[in-house]
Amino acid sequence: MPGENLSRDEARERAELLTVDGYEVALDLRSAVGESASERRTFRSVTTIRFRCLTPGAATFADLVAPSVTAVTLNGRELDPAVVFDGARIALDGLAEENVLVVDAQCAYSRTGEGMHRFVDPEDGEVYLYTQYEPADARRVFANFEQPDLKAPFRFEVTAPEGWTVWSNGAEESREGGVWRFAETAPISTYITCVVAGPYHYVTDTYRRGDLEIALGAMCRKGLAKHFDADDVFLVTKQGFDFFHDNFDYPYPFGKYDQAFVPEYNLGAMENPGMVTFREEYIYRGKVTRAAYERRANVILHEMAHMWFGDLVTMKWWDDLWLKESFADFMGSFSLAEATRFTNSWVTFANNRKAWAYRADQLPSTHPITADIRDLEDAKLNFDGITYAKGAAVLKQLVAYAGREAFLEGARRYFKRHAYGNTRLEDLLSVLEETSGRDMSAWARSWLQTSGVDVLAPSVAYGEDGRVAELAVLQEGEELRPHRAAVGLYRLEGGELVRYARAEVDVTGERTVVAELAGAERPALVLVNDDDLTYCKVRFDEGSLETLRAHLGDITDPLARALCWSALWNLTRDALLPARDFVDLVLRFAGRESDIGVLQMLHAWARTALTHYAAPAWREEGGRLVAAGALRELRAAEPGSEHQLTWARFFAATAAADADFKLLEGLLDGSVAFDGLDVDQELRWSLLEPLAAHGHADESVIAAELARDDTASGKRHQVRCLASRPSGAVKAQAWAQVVESDALSNALVEATIAGFAQPSQRELLAPYAPVYFEVIERLWAERSIQIGMDVVRGLFPSLQDDPATLERADAWLAAHASSAPALRRLVLEARDDLARALRAQSCDASAA
Repeated sequence: MPGENLSRDEARERAELLTVDGYEVALDLRSAVGESASERRTFRSVTTIRFRCLTPGAATFADLVAPSVTAVTLNGRELDPAVVFDGARIALDGLAEENVLVVDAQCAYSRTGEGMHRFVDPEDGEVYLYTQYEPADARRVFANFEQPDLKAPFRFEVTAPEGWTVWSNGAEESREGGVWRFAETAPISTYITCVVAGPYHYVTDTYRRGDLEIALGAMCRKGLAKHFDADDVFLVTKQGFDFFHDNFDYPYPFGKYDQAFVPEYNLGAMENPGMVTFREEYIYRGKVTRAAYERRANVILHEMAHMWFGDLVTMKWWDDLWLKESFADFMGSFSLAEATRFTNSWVTFANNRKAWAYRADQLPSTHPITADIRDLEDAKLNFDGITYAKGAAVLKQLVAYAGREAFLEGARRYFKRHAYGNTRLEDLLSVLEETSGRDMSAWARSWLQTSGVDVLAPSVAYGEDGRVAELAVLQEGEELRPHRAAVGLYRLEGGELVRYARAEVDVTGERTVVAELAGAERPALVLVNDDDLTYCKVRFDEGSLETLRAHLGDITDPLARALCWSALWNLTRDALLPARDFVDLVLRFAGRESDIGVLQMLHAWARTALTHYAAPAWREEGGRLVAAGALRELRAAEPGSEHQLTWARFFAATAAADADFKLLEGLLDGSVAFDGLDVDQELRWSLLEPLAAHGHADESVIAAELARDDTASGKRHQVRCLASRPSGAVKAQAWAQVVESDALSNALVEATIAGFAQPSQRELLAPYAPVYFEVIERLWAERSIQIGMDVVRGLFPSLQDDPATLERADAWLAAHASSAPALRRLVLEARDDLARALRAQSCDASAA
């Protein structure tokens, strides 16, 4: 990645110098197909940029990452590409007041999901293209000024192979002789421009609201067409448009609205205006649970919220990335709960999204929501749990603090005041102060400009009559923030744990008395942050913890139950609750969990507890207990239910004994069946991987499964299963394919890493721990940042959970103080996860 970085200071200087009036981009993509397409890895890109310079005679640069440049012309003056182009930048000097730059380049097709990604479908040989740029990969497709605050209108022209269809941000204006021309866009940033091209399956619909009419489109590969439930995608899309038009008072500003589900996508989705892209895994090839449809709907609405927060109004620099991502994350859950069938979305938010935030906020790399982003590498790593989920949780707190209508009216004024412009934190705060009447600066200092997570715990004193004499909320943390929080009191009634009293309070400082609850009947459970109004970790008093050990499954309210599970998981991660105790709670109460998304999180947490937090001496016994418990719940689940499917997947993932593996083999060959359980192709792969990882399925069995499912999805599953086999030769081959070669696509790199790191193969993987630290700096320098991130994170030897690995990580960090900050951050985070695991293991061992 040398030479490709861009600093905040460089971007600021360029923004002060230039105003961009427009782009015309012509791409010739015919080289994507044909007999020699695999050798022709480039396409022609001709870009015309019209821009003004505040200081005539000054010098600047344009951004372009390309194998070669054929010609550069500035104001009619030909520049020598060999002189002005260094592989990442085009030097421009002698600027006039008004300028025209024309760059004719050969740009590279990508196999990493960055820039112009080229995918060949193994099922039918068809080629599919799409672009993905955030934060700064548009320069891999056309020359530009790659920073968010140099917005401009764009016109795209694409020459495509015969039989293809092409889409871009603007509506199609014409197509003639294989040349597709698109309408000029409104002023947008480079990173949200987009081109999608290929023989995609395309479905259309229309959204109507009064005089407003929006053409809707949705597309996927032809091989997925039979699985594509476009009607549901359009339903959620229309519900989202209704919600945002009702609440934002600003019509959707970008004309049409296409949504493309594309292969080998690194992200969940990307908010390109008029041309949103999603990972194609959101098209489900087999039976999935309601939680999967909820996740997809949330992503659809998250990206739609970006049309206003991020596309219409964009941050000046990546410091204020939260101005789009936190809002979109909040609005995704907000609109999901109020406009769709997924009315329990705040339960998912509390249990799932905030877990991501809590982890990120306790890493040594934690940062304020408004972060210090020095350059593009910093920006790439800050698409994290703090920017998304913590920011969204803080906005949820803001709604409780300022009021819903004040918050939404602030958003309306923000859009109208800054449409098509760029903003910073103070621009948002000013409108919120206007609408709420509150001083937002103190709130922002506490919540947006500091890092870390506070801990809230109850302190209860009882009178002689057994009633609450005083209840206080205690706060711990480096930054004691103001919290608008609810405290709920619960008691047992007819075998159910129900809330009988609740009070909201402004928590300030170390101790806040909740006067409203004085005199209340003695509770069995005190739940701080009931209703999940604020962002904090929750602790319990001893009586409440004992109640949960006996009655967690009796809590009737799904949000309260999810909050208790989340708090117990945080206790486990913080080495305050033994991992075996958490696993025991899951085995005793998860079978009663009605919310399928919460159940799936409990399964994921239980596996993490077993793999990383359980004392090594107890792992084998714990694994047997979990597998037996999963099988018990699988047998008890309602036939054909999503709970049955979820327990089947969990049983497969935790299978530990020969009898377990024989059952999995029976499900695959049909000799074993559970009433109502449809063993479709996706479930077959889920059953096969643990068999491969434990030596019960060899290469021929995996090949036979691929023959049943010779698709792009099948290929990814096959690669993962092959890499999971318990063989030294297999591990050596997988390591070489990822570390020593760049032949694999991003999706197959991900699949290989996932197969390589198997918890049951710690001894087999041990030799790679020292090698990891020897190769990561070279790998980081040679690979794209996306692949570098995937490999450095994915291959960190976290399964070698002993002090020696911790010492190796510390030694590497000490010896590489000057290495790329982004690389050091990844190693530091993984090292911290390992240290946390060792503390949790010590806690668990003490419970033996």
